Amino acid sequence: MEEYDIIIIGAGPGGLTAGIYAGRQGTSTLMLDKGPAGGLGLEVPSMENYPGYEMIAGMSLINEMKKQAIKTTELKQMEEVLSIKHHNDKFHIKTKNGEYAADAVILSTGSQHRKLGVPGEEEFLGRGVCYCATCDGPLYAGKKVLMIGGGNSAAQEAVFLKNLGCDVTLVHRRDELRAEQYLQDQLKEHDIDIIWDSGVEEIKGDNFVETVTLKNLKTSEVTEHQVNGIFIAIGDEPMNQLAKELGVDLDPSGYIITDKFQRTNIPRVYAAGDITGGFKQWVIACSEGAVAAMAAYEDLQKI
Repeated sequence: MEEYDIIIIGAGPGGLTAGIYAGRQGTSTLMLDKGPAGGLGLEVPSMENYPGYEMIAGMSLINEMKKQAIKTTELKQMEEVLSIKHHNDKFHIKTKNGEYAADAVILSTGSQHRKLGVPGEEEFLGRGVCYCATCDGPLYAGKKVLMIGGGNSAAQEAVFLKNLGCDVTLVHRRDELRAEQYLQDQLKEHDIDIIWDSGVEEIKGDNFVETVTLKNLKTSEVTEHQVNGIFIAIGDEPMNQLAKELGVDLDPSGYIITDKFQRTNIPRVYAAGDITGGFKQWVIACSEGAVAAMAAYEDLQKI
């Protein structure tokens, strides 16, 4: 069994930053991620609010962060953590590839896309139902698509799809968007239509998506729209199974509760990034990752 001072579970923006800071402190640190490093950060088409960059794609920033982190910290991608136990004052972590032990753990497991839960969503996944415009958008250039959601992600991805040449319409359950004003301005600049006060009732088709049924939540009017694809960006859900396994305290929404040093209720267990809830901003995830790594280092000096 390989042993480390710190193991970071999840290598998104928060986890990678924790890796950078932990490695710079001279600790033996391992980052584990069930997929490629970056998590949902890889799906961000472009950002205009990350300090130091007027505009940068999520994938580009992840690549730079990863190169920086692996100078001092080991990274294992495509290695899902199956279980985590705490005994004999060590954290024992089992993955599909092996077993590891650590004195401290930073949970940066992030969140996953929330689903609509309507008929046809699962059936047409990968055949017209999409959750990532950056990943799947190029397949729909010149085609008609709906973007479901009203927050930053939905607005960003709608603009991205429009720039790819998609005929995109935004659908939102309310009569005003939650997206930041600059993103709302971009929707207007790109002449992207919005269907207000409406939710998806059903997704239909033969082999691929052909129509989406919408219901106006104020008038109850039901309409059917012929489309080639539907992109869904209605928020995220915390990936908290490992936190539950350790007995970490969660808030009513399932996000990990931490103090200002990113410590949880379990000694030498920390959390950073989207798994802590709150404002889901890249720069916040990075700051939490840095704080978690520094707190872990300080706490390890006391044992």
